[in-house]
Amino acid sequence: MSDIPIKASEPLTLRAQLTEDWLAVVIGLLVYAAALVSLSGTDILGWAVNTTVYVDLAKALSPFAKTYAWLGGGGALIATYVALLVVLTAGVATLGADVRKFALAFTAVFAIAYGCWIVGSYAHVAAVTPSEQQKFGIAWSLRLTNEGGYIVALVVGLVIANFLPRFAEWLREAIRPELYIKIAIVILGATVAVTAAGRLNLASSLLLRGAAAIVEAYLIYWAVVYYVARKWFGFSREWSVPLASGISICGVAASIATGGAIRARPAVPILVSSLVVVFAVVEVLILPFLAQHFLWQEPLVAGAWMGLAVKTDGAAVAGGGITESLILAKAAAEGIKYQPGWILATTTTVKIFIDIFIGVWAFILGYIWTNHIDKGPDRAKPREIWQRFPKFILGFALVFAVSLWLAIGSTPAVAKALPAAAGEANVFRVIFFVLTFFSIGVLSDFRKLWQQGFGKLAAVYFVSLFGFVIWVGLLISWLFFNGFKPPLAS
Repeated sequence: MSDIPIKASEPLTLRAQLTEDWLAVVIGLLVYAAALVSLSGTDILGWAVNTTVYVDLAKALSPFAKTYAWLGGGGALIATYVALLVVLTAGVATLGADVRKFALAFTAVFAIAYGCWIVGSYAHVAAVTPSEQQKFGIAWSLRLTNEGGYIVALVVGLVIANFLPRFAEWLREAIRPELYIKIAIVILGATVAVTAAGRLNLASSLLLRGAAAIVEAYLIYWAVVYYVARKWFGFSREWSVPLASGISICGVAASIATGGAIRARPAVPILVSSLVVVFAVVEVLILPFLAQHFLWQEPLVAGAWMGLAVKTDGAAVAGGGITESLILAKAAAEGIKYQPGWILATTTTVKIFIDIFIGVWAFILGYIWTNHIDKGPDRAKPREIWQRFPKFILGFALVFAVSLWLAIGSTPAVAKALPAAAGEANVFRVIFFVLTFFSIGVLSDFRKLWQQGFGKLAAVYFVSLFGFVIWVGLLISWLFFNGFKPPLAS
């Protein structure tokens, strides 16, 4: 079988992805710059809403900074919504979106997604240690920390996609998981830098191990998935290349980039991308809990595993966040208190190296395709590496570098104030994470995707992912991160 039936669908082009990349950089840097203003003594982001673990709903929300306490929790929530609505509406207008539809849909998306975050912060869901349970006067808890809100958002999104398809379609203009997660990753650079500043040797070792792990993993992954698609399932090269890239490298972005590199029909990477999102949802619902049960004593192995096994930026980084919350909770119950941030930083580091790999791999495939397989007048050019390079990584690198310099190379007063500034930016990172989870769920209409004729594609994905990708990723994570643990919280 060389092809599968495909239906017409809205084009998902590489150009749109790159434009979205730059938009993510701009918005992420805007949030970060606004947070840095607080270092001068003027707090312009302290009104952002913060949600804490609660039993009394009236005490769940509050402004991040005490200087804005007069706003109250409700006022902070409204201010945060309005700010995001204005910035994101202006941003998506540059992508050619319908501004009115986006504004209306985003209002609903924000309300539902943040409502899920509030539900996930309920003490019976989020309280971790027995002392916390005693503090809230409860006898039991799921011990998910308030990042259990990510799972709630994902499940609610899945329910909407599969039982309320008309509502899901109405929301679609604001369902942009790739944009949301890229903004979140740019902002995450500040938190990672502040975390790394206290343990530079540990952080540099993490970077080196992450780079080595992805090179080893993906030289194995891609070749095996391509072989399975071609030899076992009989797919043409046009289908096998985006499939191998989507399953082995980095999901949606990789399938689109390599599909464009070999000049595949637009519908090919679209269907592969849909498949990637569906399986990413399945992985996020399963792998973090397996990691908590089997890998809680090797937390950075678990973090790297999420980066190597889960195949979209959104699901991988969010899965790393869930894994961190679950493992920290498990460790705390055993009397071990790890410093937060390191597990998620490991997932993010691995994922960023993978994203860098996309541009190089797309160029290599484009060169092979245009020079040896489908020869034509056009040839792959070196500048295509830059054209296909995920630009949001530049934003993360800039935020990380500036924050690290402020933490270790500036005055003691600035270094002392930096964690609070990073915390303000992190409020928005959390919100974009929640939006990402909800969006991934809403995109996962299983019946619609099945009707588009990708049952055989799903078989390739299932065999490849659960047959060896997950387990090879676990093995490589163990080889590079075994015995390499985060510092204990002081």
